[in-house]
Amino acid sequence: RRIRDIVHSGMLGDIAVIFVLSVLVLFIFHQIRAPTIVGFIFTGALAGPQGLGLIQAYEQVDVLAEIGVILLLFTIGLEISLKDLVQMKKYVLVGGTLQLALTIIAVYALLVYFAQPMGTAILIGFLVSMSSTAIVLRIIQKKSEMYTPQGRTILGILIFQDIAMVPLMLATPLLPGAIGEVPESPFAILAKGLGLIALVIVSAKWLVPAALYHIARTDDRELFLLSLVAICFAVAFVSSSAGLSLGLGAFLAGLTISESQYSQQAFGNVLPLRDAFTSFFFVSIGMLLDVNFLLANPFYVILLASGVMLLKSLIAGRRWPSWACP
Repeated sequence: RRIRDIVHSGMLGDIAVIFVLSVLVLFIFHQIRAPTIVGFIFTGALAGPQGLGLIQAYEQVDVLAEIGVILLLFTIGLEISLKDLVQMKKYVLVGGTLQLALTIIAVYALLVYFAQPMGTAILIGFLVSMSSTAIVLRIIQKKSEMYTPQGRTILGILIFQDIAMVPLMLATPLLPGAIGEVPESPFAILAKGLGLIALVIVSAKWLVPAALYHIARTDDRELFLLSLVAICFAVAFVSSSAGLSLGLGAFLAGLTISESQYSQQAFGNVLPLRDAFTSFFFVSIGMLLDVNFLLANPFYVILLASGVMLLKSLIAGRRWPSWACP
């Protein structure tokens, strides 16, 4: 009965469409040496409501996409130890603060110059200052640059952005002209965040290594994989409950396992799941693309996208004084 309900809901057919269409599109993109991520996004745009309209179960695809992001950031955490994260503190604090603050100020100044309301200018500054952690880290992984200086710098800034998302969301209802109330006290969210970090440190040092040791002794591959998935989603859920993002929680879950001797084994087990589910995330991004608007305003879209990339490149890529550099 459950399988029949899934078939009737259209979810099974949509999954089949996504996979089959992705294979065809990615094969063509591989022949022309185009990036895989662009192929997935093109697949979503082609099969989405603005394209051929082949996908109907949008909400279910979004859920699968969220699972893909969680697994992607979980594997990133598996590759980074707590020691590495401490060494990146200057990238996170200094680099992240400069990138975020200067981008917001620059966008605000530009929009105010063009007579935009103050609240709107600040809000757009918030949006422009953020980056897609899943997309950027996926590109870095594809290029095998995770352990390079630029890879560490980018990772540090992305971690800061995920953390800064919370105060930015809390500040949005306080902007001039905004309608709404702050959902929760910033101090309560800060306390929950600190509690989550403490839980991660304790788990990484004592709880998770001991648990994985006893699970690995059973020599049961399914049990080991299930344990990894349980840790990943449990920490992600706790992170979401604390007001932080699911992705940040998944990254912290990966950190707890990276301190154990089973980190490489864990990475190898989760990798196939990550690759399968991550494709749904990039396809879902393509489904959100308004193809009609893009075709009607190609010049403005390209100009705006180029302007954002140029502005953020100038801010993040310029040489800062020695006190501000990691």
